[in-house]
Amino acid sequence: METPREITLLQATAVLISTIIGVGILSLPLFAARAADSGAPLLTLFGCAIAFLSLFLLSSLGKRFPRKSIIHYSEAILGVWLGRLGSIAIILFFAMLSALTAREFGEVVITTVLRSTPVEITVIVMLTLAAISCRNDLNTFSYIHLFYLPFILAPGLLIVALSLQNADPINLLPVFSRHDGNWLGGALTIAALFQGSFVFSMIIPSMRTPAKALRASYFAILVSGGLYVLIVIASIAIFGAEEAKLQLWPTLELARMTSLPANILERLDILFLAVWVTAVFTTLFSSYYFTIHSISNLFKLRDHKMFTWAMLPFIFILAMLPKNVLETYHLILVIGSYGLFITIAYPAFLLIVAMLRKKREDQHDRELTQKAP
Repeated sequence: METPREITLLQATAVLISTIIGVGILSLPLFAARAADSGAPLLTLFGCAIAFLSLFLLSSLGKRFPRKSIIHYSEAILGVWLGRLGSIAIILFFAMLSALTAREFGEVVITTVLRSTPVEITVIVMLTLAAISCRNDLNTFSYIHLFYLPFILAPGLLIVALSLQNADPINLLPVFSRHDGNWLGGALTIAALFQGSFVFSMIIPSMRTPAKALRASYFAILVSGGLYVLIVIASIAIFGAEEAKLQLWPTLELARMTSLPANILERLDILFLAVWVTAVFTTLFSSYYFTIHSISNLFKLRDHKMFTWAMLPFIFILAMLPKNVLETYHLILVIGSYGLFITIAYPAFLLIVAMLRKKREDQHDRELTQKAP
């Protein structure tokens, strides 16, 4: 059954932005400072460019297969069994990504707000909220993202703008630091924070105009990447690279040091946490939705609702595997690094094979028609 084309360019862009801006924003300046010292803003920009490569590849594949998701055209390009193997790897990766997002959320909440609450409670509450929301169709999914986007972007930009009053530009020099850290590794770590944008492969078949997919990618990277770079600039300019390395969540500390004019609010960390919870929800919502939607595509089912509750215990168990917050972040870095093979290398491989084999959607449909009895 063909997916109804109801998602506009604005909705697709909103889905990408609110998915990208998520739980990783708290530790972003820490990762960037560890890899590049005062060159952290430039490193973040480089990471954004690498992340855009994934969206560019998905947009190019979407032009060749405008009515199919990556689960479907993987089989068309690589053959049934190899394609299914790739799809299973994608599903497992996004199930793990959902679990780690929920676990990181739980760790932050019990550390900063609900200190006496078991982490299991915070994780299961967030996963349940995501599972309930995932029972909607793709059009409602995109409307939910569009609705929440202003509540994520506006306070985030406000906090960055106000915090810059305390900035010392000298902390940002030299722009090209001589730090002996791993620049490429650091940039890949930053790029891994954008992996949720892979959900775009699920959105393109429902866009009214799939040819505008690349334009949505440009806008999404420009906005979300721009906010990430601004946060890193503000953090390094205020704390300095060395102090930023000592903080687990520098962005939260940034909000704590910021106040509204005339001291209407002396600290903005409460406002920031409210925004951050919304951002985590939209990110988890996307990865959870993508997981169950891909499973339904893999089994060629018309509806994904039967998997919304079935996947919940599995993802919850995955979320509880790390023993503590340090092990959680270690797993996030490891899984994120290997995930780049799925979110960048795999689409690149599919695109190259599709070009060599001259595979397009119309041709694949003709072949299936000819094989039909």
